Amino acid sequence: MPTNELVHEKSPYLRQHADNPVAWLPWGEAAFARARQEGKPIFLSIGYSTCHWCHVMAHESFEDEATAAVLNRSFVPIKLDREERPDVDRIYMLFVQATTGSGGWPMSVFLTPQLKPFFGGTYFPPRTAYGRPGFRDLLLHLEKAWEEDRGKIEEASLSVTEQMASMATGAGGAQSLNQELFRAGYWQLRRSFDERNAGFGAAPKFPRPVALNYLLRYYAAENSEEALDMVTRTLEAMADGGMHDQLGGGFHRYSVDERWFVPHFEKMLYDQAQLAIAYVEAYQITGRQQFARVARDICDYVLRDMTDAEGGFYSAEDADSADPEDPAQHGEGAFYIWRTSEIQKLLGKELAQAFCRFYGVESDGNVDNDPHGEFTGRNILYVAHGESEYAGLGEARAALFGVRNSRPRPHLDNKILTAWNGLMISALARAAGILDEPRYLEAARRASKFLSGRMYNTNSGRLLRRYCDGEAAVEAFADDYAFYAQGLTDLFEATGDVEYLKFAEDLLTRGLSRFEDKEGGGFFSTAGSASDILLRLKDDYDGAEPSANAIAAEVLLRVSYLTGNKALGDQAERTLQWFGPRLKAQPTMAPQAAVALGRWLTAPEQVVIRCQTLGEKALGLLRTKQRVFAPNASVFALTDDAAQYFKTTPSFLGGLDRQGNMTLYECRDFTCQLPQVFP
Repeated sequence: MPTNELVHEKSPYLRQHADNPVAWLPWGEAAFARARQEGKPIFLSIGYSTCHWCHVMAHESFEDEATAAVLNRSFVPIKLDREERPDVDRIYMLFVQATTGSGGWPMSVFLTPQLKPFFGGTYFPPRTAYGRPGFRDLLLHLEKAWEEDRGKIEEASLSVTEQMASMATGAGGAQSLNQELFRAGYWQLRRSFDERNAGFGAAPKFPRPVALNYLLRYYAAENSEEALDMVTRTLEAMADGGMHDQLGGGFHRYSVDERWFVPHFEKMLYDQAQLAIAYVEAYQITGRQQFARVARDICDYVLRDMTDAEGGFYSAEDADSADPEDPAQHGEGAFYIWRTSEIQKLLGKELAQAFCRFYGVESDGNVDNDPHGEFTGRNILYVAHGESEYAGLGEARAALFGVRNSRPRPHLDNKILTAWNGLMISALARAAGILDEPRYLEAARRASKFLSGRMYNTNSGRLLRRYCDGEAAVEAFADDYAFYAQGLTDLFEATGDVEYLKFAEDLLTRGLSRFEDKEGGGFFSTAGSASDILLRLKDDYDGAEPSANAIAAEVLLRVSYLTGNKALGDQAERTLQWFGPRLKAQPTMAPQAAVALGRWLTAPEQVVIRCQTLGEKALGLLRTKQRVFAPNASVFALTDDAAQYFKTTPSFLGGLDRQGNMTLYECRDFTCQLPQVFP
C-alpha cells in the first residue's frame, strides 16, 4: 500500500496534507515513474496553504477514507504548492480555463502518465449536487473511462496539448511601439471605473495595484487629473473599507462586495508590497497624510508579523482561524471581527461609543449579506465617518489590538519566496526615503542579505526560489530574477551602494538571460533545462502579481541606462515588441507592461548627487529629490568609490568640483543642465 510521502516536504501547503489517507506524492520524477510503471492516470491537486476552498475540499474529500481508497487504487495522486511551482500551475490553469471557462484553486487536473491533461476543474463537492459532479462520483467515472477508453483519452490529451503549445508563448508579432499604445489602457480602465465605490468592475473587488501603477504614470505623462482621481479615490475607498485591517495594518486579499467592506481575510505578501508603493506614490503626488499613514501601516505590519528572524519575508496569513469564543470552531475572519459587547467592556461607555461610531460598529453586527453565518452578531471594522476623528482613537485601537493578539492567530505560511521578497524590498527601499523611515531601509537591506546568502550561488549565478524551515530549494523562475533585480535597483537608488546595482546586473545577465526567447522576444517562465514540465510558457498577464516579462522589461531598461549595458536595453526592447499585440488588443490585461513601455518611450532621466561619501548633507539632498514623483527618473547618490563602476556610462555623471564639493547633476537623455555645487 503506497504511503503519504508529504511528511518529508517543507512546503506548508504540502505539510497540511501529510496526514491525509490519500497516498500523496510530491511533484517529481518518482511520481511520474510510478504512473508510467503502473499505467495509471495522475490526479494533480494544486493549491496553497492559505487557500480557503483548498481547506474545504481537503476536509470533505481528502480526509475521507472512502474517497482516498478510490484515489489510491486507480490514480497516482500528486500534491503541488502553486507558490513553489508557479510554472506547473500556469500550464494546467491554461488547460482548465480553456476547457471550463474559469479557473481557481484548488485546481484538480487529471493527467496521463506523460503529464498531458485530459480532464480538469477547480473545487468539487463531495457529493453530486446543484449540477456539479461529486468528487467521488467523478473519480469512479474517470476510473471506468480510463479502463475502457484509455486510447481515446490519450489521443484527446495529445490533441489538447498541441493546442496548448500553440497558445503557450502568449503575445507576439509585429507592433509599432508608440505613445498611442501606451495610452490604450487608460480608456478601457476609465470605462470600467466604479464611480460610486471606486475601483474597477463589479464585485468581487480586487485591488490590482498594477492598474494603479499604470494610471499614475499615465497621469504624469499626459497631465491627466482624471487618471489621478481614479487612483486616489480607489486608494481612499480601500483604506476606509473592511479590506484594510484597521487595527493591525496591511490589506486582505480582496473584497467580496463592491464597496470594499467584506473582505476575504487572507493576507498576501505580494499585495502588501505593491499597495505600499501605490500609497507612497499617491502621497508623493498629493502630499496627503492619509496615504503616508496607510503606507506606513502596511510596512509596519510586514515588519511585525511577516518577517523571519534572519530578515526574509513570509508569504501569507490565512483567512481562517479558530473562533476565540469556541476554539473548536474555525471561521473566516474570526481573528479580526468584534462583538459590540467586547468593545464596550474593554473601552468603557464613552470611548466605546466614539470608536463604534467611527468604525461602523452596530449592536447586532454590521454584515447583512452573510451566507455562511460567520459574522452573525459581529462587526467588521471600517471607517464610517471620515478622517477627522481618527487621531483621537489611538488609545482605543491599541487596546483592541492588544486583545486581538491574544486570540488564536490565523495560520502563517512561512515560506520565503525570492520573487515576493523582491517586491517587498522595492517597497521598503522606496518608502524609506519618501516617508523618512530609516528602519524600512534597514529591513530591505536585511532581506536582500538573506536572499543573497541563502538563495544565490555566486559561482553559477543561479537563484533558488523558496526557503522554508532551514531549506533552500526549487530552481528560480524568471519572476524571481526580475523581481529581485528590481528590488536591488531600488536599493541602489536608496543607498548609493553600487554593490546592489552590480548584483542586479549580474542577475539580469547571467540569470534572467537563461529564460530569454531570443527569436520571439520575451522570457519563458522556466529555463530551457527544466525537465518536469509539459510546456514552456511566457507570462504576459499582469494580475495579482505583475508578470515576469513586464517587470523584466522595465528593470532591464533601468539597469541599462545606469550602467551603459546596451545588451540589456536591447533585451527590454525585444520584450516590449513581443508585448505589443497584447497591449493593442487587451491593454488592461498588461498594465505593468504599459508602464515599461512608458519608460522606453521617455528619454532617460537622471538626478545624480556626486559626493565623496554619503554623509548627512548628501543624504538629505537625496531624500528631497526622491520625494518628487518622477516615475521614469533614476535618482541616486554617487560616491567616489561607486563612481569607479560607471566606466561604461556617458560623461553625464561628471564629478565633484575642483574644491571637492558635492555636486548635483540633473540630466535628460544623458545631457545635463549646469551642475549645482554645494560648498
